[in-house]
Amino acid sequence: MSVTATSAVGNAALDVYSHRTFIQLLEQLYRERALVPYAAGRPIPLRADDVLVICRGIVQLFTIQQDGSETLLGLAGPSMPVGLPLTTVDPYWVTAITDVDVLSLPMAEIEGSSVLMAGMFRNILLRMQQAEAWLALSGKRLVADRLRHFLLMLAQDFGQVEPSGIRIPIRLTHHQLATAIGTTRVTVTRLLKDFKAEGWLRIDQRHMVLQLDPQFPASRLLNPIAQR
Repeated sequence: MSVTATSAVGNAALDVYSHRTFIQLLEQLYRERALVPYAAGRPIPLRADDVLVICRGIVQLFTIQQDGSETLLGLAGPSMPVGLPLTTVDPYWVTAITDVDVLSLPMAEIEGSSVLMAGMFRNILLRMQQAEAWLALSGKRLVADRLRHFLLMLAQDFGQVEPSGIRIPIRLTHHQLATAIGTTRVTVTRLLKDFKAEGWLRIDQRHMVLQLDPQFPASRLLNPIAQR
């Protein structure tokens, strides 16, 4: 077969895979490779040459400052890759927020597969977009606006649509929310009370639920989330 024909076949194969989720692709390629489960709250070991793909659940990415405080760097859910090859932050930690299943892939294996590289690229773009959106929060002068938009981002990325609202299935502490938006835990606690009093946020089974009343900003998230 000629190089041109081989290339065409390869591109056609990628087109076939393009409509599938990255997780479905991985399940097809690695049916015999076991996923590694981690319970909520457990740290996930990282290796210098391995990328971890989150196949189920949500993890938090964070670093520890010299004073011992934690800085939340981001959250990763299904299909998203994490790991030391994808960061220059040191130290760098990954902890399961919910029960998770992860698939470990050596960087050499990823680099040797055009299909894996294509799937990885799409999901790394999502991580980059999330990181830039988090950085953009720092430009909002009012802390209330930063917290409100941060909750909307969580709902956009991880929300579960219910009849009464969008549930954020992540239990972040007030301290974690504070570090994510650059404020204090006391301020976050006060603002969450204000949001509940305004009627656009409620707490159900320790999860935050954004109301879908047309007057609240969460309503504009309904269509994007429902279509995923």
